[in-house]
Amino acid sequence: MRLSSLPKSPLSTSLLLTCSLAMLLSGCADFSGISPQSKLSDGSALAAGSALSKIGNAAWPTSAWWENYRDPQLNALVQQAVADSPSLKIAQARIRQASALAGVSRAATLPKVGLEASSTRGLYSEEYIFPPPLGGSWNWDNEITVKASYDLDLWDKDRSALESALDTVHVSAAEARSAQLNLEVAVVRGYLQLATQFALRDVASATLTQQTSIANIAQRKLNAGLGTRLEVSQAEAALPDARSNIERIDENIALLRNQIAALSGKGPGSGEAIQRPVLAATLNAAIDGTGSRGNAQLPVALPDNVPAHLIGRRPDVIAQRWRVEAMSKNIDVAKAAFYPDINISAFIGLQALGFTNFLSASSGVRGAGPAISLPIFEGGRLRANLGAQTAALDGAIESYNNTLVQALQSVADQIVKLKSEQQQRVQSEQALALSKKSYELAKRGYQAGLTANINVIQTQLVLLQQQLRVAQIRASYLDSWAQLMQALGGGLGDDLPLPGATENAAVAAEK
Repeated sequence: MRLSSLPKSPLSTSLLLTCSLAMLLSGCADFSGISPQSKLSDGSALAAGSALSKIGNAAWPTSAWWENYRDPQLNALVQQAVADSPSLKIAQARIRQASALAGVSRAATLPKVGLEASSTRGLYSEEYIFPPPLGGSWNWDNEITVKASYDLDLWDKDRSALESALDTVHVSAAEARSAQLNLEVAVVRGYLQLATQFALRDVASATLTQQTSIANIAQRKLNAGLGTRLEVSQAEAALPDARSNIERIDENIALLRNQIAALSGKGPGSGEAIQRPVLAATLNAAIDGTGSRGNAQLPVALPDNVPAHLIGRRPDVIAQRWRVEAMSKNIDVAKAAFYPDINISAFIGLQALGFTNFLSASSGVRGAGPAISLPIFEGGRLRANLGAQTAALDGAIESYNNTLVQALQSVADQIVKLKSEQQQRVQSEQALALSKKSYELAKRGYQAGLTANINVIQTQLVLLQQQLRVAQIRASYLDSWAQLMQALGGGLGDDLPLPGATENAAVAAEK
């Protein structure tokens, strides 16, 4: 701002009068009827329920929780996905963007200094302030000034805006961790599905081998005059369906390889290099008679005081908490808009017509003084803005409350599933053992000519169903455990900063 004359009174007196006027006018601000309605939920106040209270103790997940599956290829795939995934790079770009915007807000709290220079050639009017011979002639109007200004920020508007921007940086950082956790879980679950398909393929291949053996026995008995063509037809009818089942499983394996490669930011060719998971052996443990020790390293257990501590462990919950903080600072900014803005500005430079004396001391100009800007009638804009920011805070608080409730629900859900799948696995493995015994008895009876071929086929179908059931329950347990690690934060929220204040943001906004 260029001043045409120096203030008549000293700067300190002018500033004192300006500030006094601002304090007097600040009493006109009217916030009545506009206040937050929502309150932050306290995690410790949420009922944990029996699913979370009656369970063994365990440590919180580490940031490499997937290593508990003991599959080196899985470890490498997760690390590759974290390093190369476009989705994580997008999240990291958002952090950089939020940091840059915080820098813009920080600049508003600092003094501003700028240089302006102009040189204009023009025809001056004979009827204006310049008498002849300057009036009615062409000449140059030259000016160069250095201008400085500083907003006193008496109501902390700029500082609150900066704090809101810094809180938004924390939001972006927590969201990036949440995106990383989601990616890790997606890779792990895709890999578990891949292991499941390999386990199911083993079952399908073994079934095809058994059905082919039964068909060969039926053909030999027919050739020896001891069987019928119906028995041969019944045995051979199951072979095309068994081959089709293997082809379908191979299709699923190829699709899952492509999916895992895409999660890592790679092309399908990278997926083709994924080998048979070591986990497939774990899923087949009960089928091949080696027992159920494969899940021993993945117990059903929880850390202490999950409801309260979950607030500082899950990245998505932390992100929502920082968003509440940012919204509460925006309310402070909206309230400060009701008050006067007071700026101190100064300039110094040179000004002259023509170039003869432009650089001489006599062409020097300088000035300084305060400026006040006071909203008097805004047509309700300021109250509407405060109302909008207050509603945004309410929305952020309820989003936080909802995220916390859903986080606790997801922990309870996975515990219920894991406990149930433990029991289902025991029952299914017992059923599998009985099915194996029935199938062996039927097969030996058919070979000895004591029973019909249809009995062998029927018991074999039951055996196949039980084998598939066992493999699927084992895979479901491993998948539920991965989701439990995700529900507990996956170790990615442990070192994220938390807002220092835990009181209700609405109460803080009313101060």
